[in-house]
This record gives sequence, C-alpha cells and structure tokens, in this order.
Amino acid sequence: MTTVPLSSSKKMPNKKMPVIIDGKQAAADIIAAVKSRRAIENIVPGLAVILVGNDAASSVYVRNKSARAAECGFISEQFDLHEQTSEQEVLELIDRLNNNDDIHGILVQLPLPKQINAHQVIQAIAPEKDVDGFHYINTGKLTTGDTKEALVPCTPAGSIHLIKKVMGDSLSGKHAVVVGRSNIVGKPMASLLLQENCTVTMLHSRSENPRDLCKLADIVVAAVGIPNFITEDWIKPGAVIIDVGINRITAEDGKTTLVGDVDFTNVLSKTAAITPVPGGVGPMTIAMLMQNTLEAAIRSRCNK
Repeated sequence: MTTVPLSSSKKMPNKKMPVIIDGKQAAADIIAAVKSRRAIENIVPGLAVILVGNDAASSVYVRNKSARAAECGFISEQFDLHEQTSEQEVLELIDRLNNNDDIHGILVQLPLPKQINAHQVIQAIAPEKDVDGFHYINTGKLTTGDTKEALVPCTPAGSIHLIKKVMGDSLSGKHAVVVGRSNIVGKPMASLLLQENCTVTMLHSRSENPRDLCKLADIVVAAVGIPNFITEDWIKPGAVIIDVGINRITAEDGKTTLVGDVDFTNVLSKTAAITPVPGGVGPMTIAMLMQNTLEAAIRSRCNK
C-alpha cells in the first residue's frame, strides 16, 4: 500500500462545505425590493391582520407582520379580538374590510378558537385580498399553474425563492420530496415545484418506506411539525433541505428552544445547502406576505 504524504502534489479532494441558507438576508432583500417598487408605483397598500384570542406565539407573529407592514410604508391595521369572539363577529369584520378600498390585504391569524370555523372565515375573505393565498380561487389558480394571477401562499413561495438562490433558476428534472401534505404548506409547495418541472413525491403519515423515498431527493421540503423528525439516514448526499418546521421544545432545566423538522446538527454535513431554524424560512414568510400585499394593491388599482 502506498501512502501519499500531505505535502505531495497529489492532494486529497476537497469536500465542498454545505451552505447554511440565510433566510434573514434573503427576506431583507425582498423587503428592500418591496419598498422600492412601492415608491415607484406611488401606492400605499393596506394590510389588515385579525387576531382572535391570546395565543402567545400567534401574538408574536401578528406583531411582527404589522411592524414589517409599517416599515414598508403600508397602512397597517391590527384587530385584536377576545377569545370568546363569535364566528359571526369575525365574518362581519371581514365583510367590512372586503368593502374598504384602503385595505388591499386581509390576514386572519391561525389557529382560531374552537367556536370559529376557520374554513368559513378564510373563504369569506375576498380572493383578491387573500394575501395568505388560502382561498379556493387562489389555490385553484395555483394548482392549475396560473401563478401570475394567483396570490401564492407565503411560506411555499418563500421556500421556492430560497431553493433557487442556491440551485439557480432552473429546477427542471430535479427530484423533490415534500414531507407533509397540509393545505397551508405541503400541497401548495408541491404545486410550485411541479410548475418548476420537478419530479415531486409527497410523503405523509400513510406513506410506505418514507425514509427510502426521501433518500432519493435532490430537494427536501420538511413540513410535518415533528421536532427533528428527518434524520441523517433520510438524506441523499448533496441534497438541498428546506426546513419549514418551527417546534418549541423544553429542556429539563425549563429552557425552551426552537428546532425544525430536520435534525440540523447531524444532517448538515450531508447537504449541499440547508435552512436553519430559526432564521431560515420564517423571515421569508413575512417578506412574501409584504410582496403579496403590494401585488394585491397594484392589481386593485389596475382593475378600477
């Protein structure tokens, strides 16, 4: 056996280090573009955010959304409703906002208290003001490939943006695996990847051999809501990982930590690129919400 010394000209190949995708910087770039376009269009978009109840995490999200809207120069209205608010009261508020020409985007923070049917509330929002992209008309347009007319759900839209930052604009022929089939992330994510000409596999609780299927993927989008669910043996070397999960875990000392659906520490070395939690997809969701609100405002003016 011949041993090649480190000083030899026959150097060992360098393994490319994985990229930790900076969602904060990508989001900041989108916000800067939104501010610039708003100024060029000389328009003041209006965003109304409705919060029902006092869920701590929801309150933080709503404050962040309202603050970012104000930063972008939008009209920002936040409606904080008490826990016992009836469904009818929420629907009446949405109706008023639908008919308010100064409001171009309406967002109802989920989850809602048990006495309120979230489906009824979301479908009551005018499709052209549905900046979350959850109304049937928007989901229908997305599913049929009409992304120019649809308002696309913010988290999947932000995820596609991050994937393209590291893989380039063409994703054609790539095998993408989406873990989780929710209406909010999983299904619209699959639709967007299909429109990028990816081969898409969706994994869910009834999938057989999910680990083996995931290991075939060039792109993995994890949106299952289980801390550290996807481990190293699920990942093909060189894959790009988008971790949508935001899970709060509590240690024995009582301290809480945010972690994703992917076991980041052990998966990192196998990837070409991966989003961290926090600081990955989360900031992108709010940035894409601002982009959707601006788009809704511009469309509203064009349709008058």
